[in-house]
Amino acid sequence: MTPLLALTVGDPAGIGPEITVKAARDPRVDVARLLAIGSVEALRAATRLVDDPPALREVGSPAEARFEKGTLDVLPVPSDVAVPTGKLSAEAGQIAFEGVERAVALALAGEVDGIVTAPLNKEAIALAGHRYPGHTEILAELTGTKDFAMMLTALKLRVVHVTTHVGIRAMLDKVTEERVLTTIRLAHNALRDMGFDEPSVGVAGLNPHAGEGGLFGDEEQRVITPAIERAKAEGIAASGPWPADTLFGRAVAGDFDVAIAMFHDQGHIAVKVLGFETGVNATIGLPIVRTSVDHGTAFDIAGTGKAGHDSLVEAITVGAAMAQARRVAKEQT
Repeated sequence: MTPLLALTVGDPAGIGPEITVKAARDPRVDVARLLAIGSVEALRAATRLVDDPPALREVGSPAEARFEKGTLDVLPVPSDVAVPTGKLSAEAGQIAFEGVERAVALALAGEVDGIVTAPLNKEAIALAGHRYPGHTEILAELTGTKDFAMMLTALKLRVVHVTTHVGIRAMLDKVTEERVLTTIRLAHNALRDMGFDEPSVGVAGLNPHAGEGGLFGDEEQRVITPAIERAKAEGIAASGPWPADTLFGRAVAGDFDVAIAMFHDQGHIAVKVLGFETGVNATIGLPIVRTSVDHGTAFDIAGTGKAGHDSLVEAITVGAAMAQARRVAKEQT
């Protein structure tokens, strides 16, 4: 059966509602059945921005959804306060947060096969009283997950990060042998879930030229190499540390199935240069499938009809494939 994905609309003041209605009418998302979760008012406003928009049908649960052609089933997140388009607000942050909460609850209960998230705004959810560095940390807490990581994909490139939303100085303390090893394991297991029998994992160095034998820093020798050796001892096809300025190109060329980045921009820059409009963010290590667009709320163009929805289409496509792979693996056990 076609996977059922909960699609959170995200911050109603951003481009989430617009890209949601655009994606819902795109034939490329026929790989999944979609249940939108979010502000119905924002979705209605978004339908006025696009040609031939889907009709919106409010439901109380996934069981009530019909998934009819030309119609988008919506599980509403109600609000008594009108949210202005393109403006930062606590009200918008609360709606976005509640949407994620509902989607996660449905996924944990097995009522949906996975979730796909449109962008929320970190400042807005903080104004609403929910202080998280981002979507990933919210999902980890809601699912009770200790070990997790962010995997970005663009075309043939897959990147998993050792650290993400943390300053550079603080990041240096977080790149530990245990965290590097955990990330390698998460990447290996995620690709196994995606159908790779023996995924190859290329690990980036932290310093220029992967430290150049200790000339430019000793993290490679002291932290990263020991983690790689331990991963190898567990049967994981890991190698490195490789200079970051060549690793990602080699991964695109097929030398590695997944690349491990040490920090946020090291991996994000590679992915966004390769596929800014089509990048996908997947949280790995969770008990549920979760994929997302790899861009923000874009308040500057919200309400203009200019937002591109290709990243959301890719997130739906990847999410459907991951959900299907998990289903097959479960049936085989």
